[in-house]
Amino acid sequence: MKKILALALAAAMSLSLAACGGGNGGNNPGGSSANNPGSASQPGTDVSTPVDSKSDFKVGAVYITSQNDTAGYTFQHHNGITTAMKALGLDPADLIVVDNVPDNDDTAVATAIDTVVNQGADIVFGISFGYINAMNDKAAEYSDVIFSHGTGYMANDTNFNNYFGRIYQARYLAGIAAGLKAKELGNNNIGYVAAYNTEYAETCSGINAFALGAQSANPDVKVYVNKINTWGDETLERQAAQALIDTYNCGVISQHCDSAQPQLVAQENGAFGCGYNSDMTEQAPNGHITAAIWHWNVYYQTAIQAAMDCNGDASKFVENMGGNAYYAGLAEGFVDASPVNEKTAAPDTKAVMDAVRELIVSGDWDVFSGVKLSYTVTDGKVEITKTNADLVDNAGNVIVAAGGPSVDDGVIKGSMNYNVAGVVEG
Repeated sequence: MKKILALALAAAMSLSLAACGGGNGGNNPGGSSANNPGSASQPGTDVSTPVDSKSDFKVGAVYITSQNDTAGYTFQHHNGITTAMKALGLDPADLIVVDNVPDNDDTAVATAIDTVVNQGADIVFGISFGYINAMNDKAAEYSDVIFSHGTGYMANDTNFNNYFGRIYQARYLAGIAAGLKAKELGNNNIGYVAAYNTEYAETCSGINAFALGAQSANPDVKVYVNKINTWGDETLERQAAQALIDTYNCGVISQHCDSAQPQLVAQENGAFGCGYNSDMTEQAPNGHITAAIWHWNVYYQTAIQAAMDCNGDASKFVENMGGNAYYAGLAEGFVDASPVNEKTAAPDTKAVMDAVRELIVSGDWDVFSGVKLSYTVTDGKVEITKTNADLVDNAGNVIVAAGGPSVDDGVIKGSMNYNVAGVVEG
C-alpha cells in the first residue's frame, strides 16, 4: 500500500509539513555521531554481532528537536538509532528523518509520519510521548509499516509497540552523586528542573528516585522541583535552574528536560549538576558530575532486527519482539549513569555508585522498596547497610511498608502521582 501512494499526495504532504514548521523530510544529511557516549564499562551496550542487512530495508524516525543536537534527548535517540543501524550493517546515511516536530500538534506529527512512510520507511520510530495518538492512528492506516513509540503506552498486537526503560534506577545513582556533593558542600538544598511532576508517572518516578538516591547519601537533603510544563524549552530550562539557585540557594542542580541548559547555569553560578539523557560533562566540564543516561541503541538494535526478521510482513513485528511493550533497565545495559567527572564529584562517589549499581543489577534490591540504603567507605571499600523503613510520600502516607518489595512496574510506568518525603515543588 505504501509503495503505491500517489506522487501528488506526497507533494501535498511535504508542503503541509513545511507550513507546520517541520524539519528536513529527506534522508539524514549527517551531523551526528554514531559513537555511544555512555559508560563503556556497563553490560549490554554491544547488543549482538553485526548481521547482514537487506539492501532495501529502510528505517525512519520522527524527532522532537534537531537531529544535529549535540546533547540531550533527541541527540541520544539519534545516536542510538545510528549506532544500531551500523551494528546491523545498515548505512546511517539512509536514515529517513523528520525532526523539530512538536509533540502537542497531532496534525504536524501525522504529516511527519506520512512523509517518512512515503519515502519508503519500513519501520518508524516516534520518540516523544505526545506522538502517541498519531502513531496509533497511523499504525492502523499503514498496516504494512512497523511503528514503535518511545515513552508511551499504546500498542497493538501486530505492527505497533511501545518502549521505555527503568530510568529511575539510573536516576537513583545520579541522586547518590548529588547527595554526596551536597554533603561535601555543606549545602543540603538540591534543585531539580522538571518538565512535569506528578502529572506524569515518568517524571514523578524520576524525581522520586533521584531524591531517594540523594537521601541515601545525605539524609538531610531536600529536593526542590521547578517544573516548566514542557519536555524541552532551552529558555525555560535556563530560567528554572537560575530560579532554583536564586530562591533556594541550591548547590546542585539536576533535571528532567531535554537540553544541557540547567548544567550550564549551574556551572556559571559556581554550582554543580547531574544531567539527563546524555553525558553533559562536555557542555559543563567544571559543573557536571554525572547524568542518568539511555543506551537507546540497546533497544533500537533489537527492534530493527525484529523488523528485518519480519521479511516484509509487518504484522509479525510484535510477535518477534516477544510482546508489544519493551521495558528494561540497568541489568540489560539500557540505562545507566554516565562516567563520574572526578573533577567535580565528591570523594568516593564512583565507588558508592558502582556498589549500588551491582546491587540493583543482581536483583537483590530495587529503588521503591521498604528498604533504605546507607553507605560507609573505608579505604575505598564500600559497605552498604540495608535498613527496613517505610517508604512514605511527602504527605506522610505509607507507600510501601518497612521491608516490603518495590512498587509494581505498572505504578512506576503509569500511575505514580505522588512525591516522596523530602521533595518540595516550588
